[in-house]
Amino acid sequence: MKAVNNSPKGNATPESGEARRRQIMGWLRSHGKPIRGGELAKHFHVSRQCLVQDMAILRAGGEEIMATPRGYQLPATNKRVHRAVIACKHGPERTEEELQTLVDHGVKILDVIVEHPLYGELRGALMLESRADVEEFLDNVRSSKATLLSTLTGGVHLHTVEASRPDAIARARADLRKRGILLK
Repeated sequence: MKAVNNSPKGNATPESGEARRRQIMGWLRSHGKPIRGGELAKHFHVSRQCLVQDMAILRAGGEEIMATPRGYQLPATNKRVHRAVIACKHGPERTEEELQTLVDHGVKILDVIVEHPLYGELRGALMLESRADVEEFLDNVRSSKATLLSTLTGGVHLHTVEASRPDAIARARADLRKRGILLK
């Protein structure tokens, strides 16, 4: 699909999909935070469907692009980050408490994972690191009337988390244990 430059600013538009995909990767690298698909499509003067196809081609080519509820982004490459997987069990009514407890301890929630009997591991990118992120995620859950992945497994789920210090993760685990959310 050839992109047409209709920009009043006269931004150069790639003449080929390959050039556009290189520019998309450059944008993702330079921003370092999630960028909504609609914003990328508008910037590159293509349809949302064309952008989705570009993302699929980039991923098939080995690019690690994450589609999060807040937009597309590349994984962090900070080597000084500590990661862990935390197992939890609770009903949907305690989701806000769980997520806020984690971010309040300075822990970034990368994803949610459940084990499905038919499909195996199902993973959803979250990328939540503040109370504002948690609120936005919960607003999206409410407005979309979507079902949380943990409802498929009776509330049992995992989160991959990261923090700048391992003691932040340890404190978050202890707090979740005290609240009866951490799976023993």
